[in-house]
Amino acid sequence: MKKTAITLLLAGITASAGAQTMYDALNYSKSDYAGTARTVAMGNAFTALGGDLGAVTINPAGSAVARYSQVTVTPGVNISVNSATGTEASNGFEKNLRTSMARFSMPNFGFTINFDTHRTSGLKNWTLGFVANQTANWQDDLVAGGSNTRTSLAGSLASFANGYDVSDLSADNAYDMIPVSDWRAIAALQSRVIGLTPDTNISDEYLGVTENWSLVDNGDGTQHYEFGLGGAIDQTFGRRTLGNRYDYVINLGGNISDVVFIGANLGITSMRYSHEYYIRETAQDSDLFQTQFNSLTYNYGYDASGVGVYGKFGIIAVPVNGLRIGAAIQTPTSTSITETWRLSARQTSYAEDYQSGSAESPEGEYTYRLISPFRFNVGAAYTFGSMGLISVDYEMCNYKSMKFREADTNDNSGFDTVNSDIRSNMGASHEVRAGVEIKPISSLAIRAGYNFSTPAIPDDIEYENQYLWERIEGNTHSASLGLGYSSKGSFFADAAVRMTKYADTYIYPYDYYYLDGDQPMVDTSMPTPVILSRRTLWNVLLTIGFRF
Repeated sequence: MKKTAITLLLAGITASAGAQTMYDALNYSKSDYAGTARTVAMGNAFTALGGDLGAVTINPAGSAVARYSQVTVTPGVNISVNSATGTEASNGFEKNLRTSMARFSMPNFGFTINFDTHRTSGLKNWTLGFVANQTANWQDDLVAGGSNTRTSLAGSLASFANGYDVSDLSADNAYDMIPVSDWRAIAALQSRVIGLTPDTNISDEYLGVTENWSLVDNGDGTQHYEFGLGGAIDQTFGRRTLGNRYDYVINLGGNISDVVFIGANLGITSMRYSHEYYIRETAQDSDLFQTQFNSLTYNYGYDASGVGVYGKFGIIAVPVNGLRIGAAIQTPTSTSITETWRLSARQTSYAEDYQSGSAESPEGEYTYRLISPFRFNVGAAYTFGSMGLISVDYEMCNYKSMKFREADTNDNSGFDTVNSDIRSNMGASHEVRAGVEIKPISSLAIRAGYNFSTPAIPDDIEYENQYLWERIEGNTHSASLGLGYSSKGSFFADAAVRMTKYADTYIYPYDYYYLDGDQPMVDTSMPTPVILSRRTLWNVLLTIGFRF
């Protein structure tokens, strides 16, 4: 059955819409705290500690712990390292390639002003502040490569396009009439990465520029086409992800009798995210291909930016000297997100009857709202006089409650499927953070921290990330070290380094498809490649601050 009918039905609904997935919701909702060098060095285990501007986004009550005003700025460098290779069970991308990238960052800046009430009990002091802390960093650079003798991206695109009439894919207004999720079929045909099966009158069956074909007798006087990869090809997959999210908070805190500290944040989130990838295929011997195929490149680019708002409330109690207990809860965040996307394809072939070509889509744009879930954290800390302290936190967020919403209407039926996917597949993420600080002398502090978090997506579930299928496996771990110096005056400085090892990610750069009625289904019988990506992120931070 041709896809034309369903295309015309969906055009008015989806031609201008993006393709939001449950992974997009998770990606924009999860937190990866940075902050000051002190909080990072101690694993961000600051729910019960406070006293530092990096902790204000973790527990708003922390601002009231300090009996002074302060201002901090924290420049830093992020270094991402990615090791990628094909899995043993996959065909292709067998090279083990390591890629690194360094970027400047500013994970913290802000101030709090302390107001002393000069009371001996009750509200002894209160604070008002503005703090910006980085709460997500998506920096990653990945390159995978190898050879393939069985499948190709071109063959995958041909199988995906099957069912679309060639007149629809080649039309001048094809990008207006065909759903965004199928734009790759348009670019593939218009660049001649794919073409119609030769010598037939069938107008909706395709094969890739990398594929050879032959007529085979059926034994009953009829014939059918068989086709497969013409020869060995070299493949490269590259992906670069950049962006971050900041929480800008207006903070109000209060100290009640040096026993209870309370605080509240009005939080404004600001995020920018970009995701670009390419797949390149090159013939090892063009003469083996009937099209004299030489090379092709497919590119996809995506950008998103958003602004959200939330509230957060926290408390720290000191039941006995030295012991602190803290807790905080954050309301759901409502974020307005605008995303844009584009793709292109080009190929070079040398056969006289098969021309080289290129095609580029227009830029699509769509705006929607994302409701991120409640999150809460609890912690305990113990201070050993002036010698040091130890702190432990636990944080939980249940991502089943994430929701997509339309931006300009209360008709959210277009998101019913993805919101159902979120409820069915997502789970709670649990994070444990621990930190220690030792002061051999009053002006010097030595710090260390560790944390780990569990994934919100079970490791047996594959999810879609910008038209690539992926799967994660394992937990995320971080370890950190740092030093702190405090002068007898108002100046202080802290330094920290943190290493974060993220869960392993399995990436499927392409799949083959077959039509089930008018719906394309993944053909699991085809041995398509699987890339194992191992991402590590190093953060190096220096905080400069003044107390007054």
